Amino acid sequence: MIKLAVSGCQGRMGQRITLLALDDKDFDIHTLLENKNHPKANEKFNNIPVSTNFEDLAGNDILIEFTTPEATITNLKKCVENNVKMVIGTTGLSEGQLKEIKAAAEKIALVCSSNMSVGVNITFKLTQQLSEATPESYKVRITEAHHIHKVDAPSGTAKTLVQKVENGSAHKVDNIDSIREGEIIGDHDVIFESPVDVITIKHHAKTRDIFAKGALIAAKYLADKPNGLYDMQDVLGLK
Repeated sequence: MIKLAVSGCQGRMGQRITLLALDDKDFDIHTLLENKNHPKANEKFNNIPVSTNFEDLAGNDILIEFTTPEATITNLKKCVENNVKMVIGTTGLSEGQLKEIKAAAEKIALVCSSNMSVGVNITFKLTQQLSEATPESYKVRITEAHHIHKVDAPSGTAKTLVQKVENGSAHKVDNIDSIREGEIIGDHDVIFESPVDVITIKHHAKTRDIFAKGALIAAKYLADKPNGLYDMQDVLGLK
């Protein structure tokens, strides 16, 4: 059984990850963590005590992290100190922070991905294949839409889609249109347009559970993995 810690446990993602893990016999919720300034930091979640002491990471096998970039790096350092593997779904990470994650992967096993959804990662793969198959006459643009609370734009998923379009092909993404409105969970369209037709790859997230379930799949993948940096393409065998 995997001893699991969940950071940001009182947030929307943290709550769903915790509830889904409680229903999964492969996990033992060992530690729930929350920022001391969170209004529910001292409340139990689903009758499980919540800690604001990040030293409590000791003794866990894996931490799942969907928080802020700053909190992620703080927890990364604690995971390295305590030999705790880590699943990172935090978005908006800077180049410097990504370098810190890469360096930490020499000491612990990490899955870090801009999107933990199985469906989105299949979309990444399809986008790469379409980009490689279409001639340069196709122009490429991306549209992404999220809820009004999302700070980073374009989304981390959109940035990864750009990489999948541009790496190993003659294509360049002409434009990313970022929309922030309502409570949209996540919509991404990759549009390849030529003078004679349009090809669209579309992913629509109906519920945040797609990210939570993907994070738990990633945690199971890490359970027997050696130190190193992995992504969801590794987890799903899509490389």
